[in-house]
Amino acid sequence: MNEHTIKKTLSKLNIGGLRYFDSIGSTNDEALAWAADGAKDLSIVIADEQTQGRGRLNRKWFTPKGTALAFSLILRPSSTLRPHLSRTVGLAALSIAESFSKLGLAPLIKWPNDILLNNKKTAGILIETVWSGEDVDSLVIGMGINVYKASIPPADVLQFPATSLEDELAKEPPAREEILFSILEKFIQWRERMGTNEFITAWEETLAFRGQQVQIHAGGEAPITGELLGLESDGSLHLRDIHDKSIIVRFGDVSLRPAA
Repeated sequence: MNEHTIKKTLSKLNIGGLRYFDSIGSTNDEALAWAADGAKDLSIVIADEQTQGRGRLNRKWFTPKGTALAFSLILRPSSTLRPHLSRTVGLAALSIAESFSKLGLAPLIKWPNDILLNNKKTAGILIETVWSGEDVDSLVIGMGINVYKASIPPADVLQFPATSLEDELAKEPPAREEILFSILEKFIQWRERMGTNEFITAWEETLAFRGQQVQIHAGGEAPITGELLGLESDGSLHLRDIHDKSIIVRFGDVSLRPAA
């Protein structure tokens, strides 16, 4: 993977700009600075290696050279999409999941920001915001995909079981540029429908553990346990506890696990 092959592969997509790095600390950090400096909508920062990659809850994201797909997408929301910005993580998750489905795999979205294959994490999403006063100027959507086996972190640092496309396909995965093209193509298609009921339905139908008992951990609070029913219109999670009471879990520093 290099800048030339990426540009050639993405030439049919209307991206705003491209910055490629053989190695970088964090693609999200670079994209945040670029967005603040006026980067166009759908500009992309991509790296072959990240040395300080990060996920949600300040966790490290493992991106060894030549093994994974790590990129950050700059999104400048239109006026029609601004009321639906809470759905952005679903937009990214659906784009990755559907690109995996095209490979013959059966992905599920572990709310809010992970993609599972055979109940093992294969991709993660980190969304950060660039503000202009009290208004959202742009969003930076970081996506990391375990492509080759060597992209999986050591077992002693894993927070959740992990796998790679190479493991799940049991063969050489497509070139990383091709996977990137597939994700971006799906992203552009779903973006125009982000405010529709169709979008929420597609996201909901891809949820991991739907109909099962799950636990939600939020900071130092006691975990919330309930049956995962689906999504609210803003993308929040809808649970039902043992007393048949509805529980709505908003976005934030939360993590979801299947109940023991």
